[in-house]
Amino acid sequence: MNEIPAPIPVERLQFALPPTHATPAEERAYRKERLAGALRLFARYGYEEGVSGHITARDPEHADCFWVNPFGLAFADMTVSDLILVNGDGQVVEGRHHVNQAAFMVHAQVHRARPDVVAVAHTHSIHGRALSALGELLAPITQEACAFYESHALYDAYTGVAVDEEEGGWIAGALGPHKAVILRNHGLLTVGDSVDAAAWWFISMERACQVQLAARAAGRPVLIDHKDALATRDQLGSDLVGWINHQPLWRQISRAEPELLT
Repeated sequence: MNEIPAPIPVERLQFALPPTHATPAEERAYRKERLAGALRLFARYGYEEGVSGHITARDPEHADCFWVNPFGLAFADMTVSDLILVNGDGQVVEGRHHVNQAAFMVHAQVHRARPDVVAVAHTHSIHGRALSALGELLAPITQEACAFYESHALYDAYTGVAVDEEEGGWIAGALGPHKAVILRNHGLLTVGDSVDAAAWWFISMERACQVQLAARAAGRPVLIDHKDALATRDQLGSDLVGWINHQPLWRQISRAEPELLT
């Protein structure tokens, strides 16, 4: 009879954690790669709607500037070299394309209000828009939804396309200290201390919206009680957990479409 193999020592097992960077230039390159990859993932998931939607990443050296996808370029074709850097006045300071003014007006205000936030994601995804039209929050009906329990808010207004700086401030105020906000009749916006976390929260929130809509259509969902929902959020709702969850998606997109890194 063959002997049972001895277990590998834990210290020899690999487990990915967010990297540290020696210089701002290294961190900038990392954030831009992850940004281009997240945009391509959003294209795969069908979150793109014409020229709407954007993900921003704060520059590690210039805190009031952020990298963003250019206006009018498809998510599916995004490369690192396509990204543009926009300053606090909405002016392009690096790159060759225009900025989406809605991206600047909303995302700039969120970045200013939340110095802890590295990335902001907002697109017009189908299920996020559907739930936003109901003007309600995510309910704690699944383990995944509990990551957002008392950690997201509702911006209970709609005034058209957000191209006004004042409205950007209102949205940032509604977001408060949370990881996400549902924009009524508009869609979802998520934030994170990394591009990976912000992107994962958007993907996870969109799926939670889909589950909630499906459950409500089928019957009356059973809520997870307050204590258990809070405990689950504490286990699953940190940006580190968001980053970790995003890594299989990053490996998938970067291996399948390596041209995004150019």
